[in-house]
Amino acid sequence: MKNNITDTPEKKTTEVTGISEQNGECTCCHKTKERSDKEYKDLINRLSRIEGQVRGIKKMVENNAYCTDILVQVSAANAALNSFNKVLLANHIKSCVTRDIKEGKEETVDELVEVLQKLMK
Repeated sequence: MKNNITDTPEKKTTEVTGISEQNGECTCCHKTKERSDKEYKDLINRLSRIEGQVRGIKKMVENNAYCTDILVQVSAANAALNSFNKVLLANHIKSCVTRDIKEGKEETVDELVEVLQKLMK
């Protein structure tokens, strides 16, 4: 297996037998999205808070906290994840979906419908 690695300030690319990888993402079969600094920071901050909530829930279980107290915290973590999904979905529609439709890539609408169906289970 042959590896060609290009590491420049602009981008990092690794090619392994014809498969390109940029910034740790496989570009041959997965879509990627560049986010603005503001969007990136907002999403990461939300995920960090959710991660902290989940660690808190784990600690509650380890400390034998009362069931209903744990359930309330799980509900809060679920609400935070739902909020994260809403923000990410709105960003996706405003950027990726809008761009693809303007470019005539109508299969993006089918992809969006599929994602919405999964989110509504």
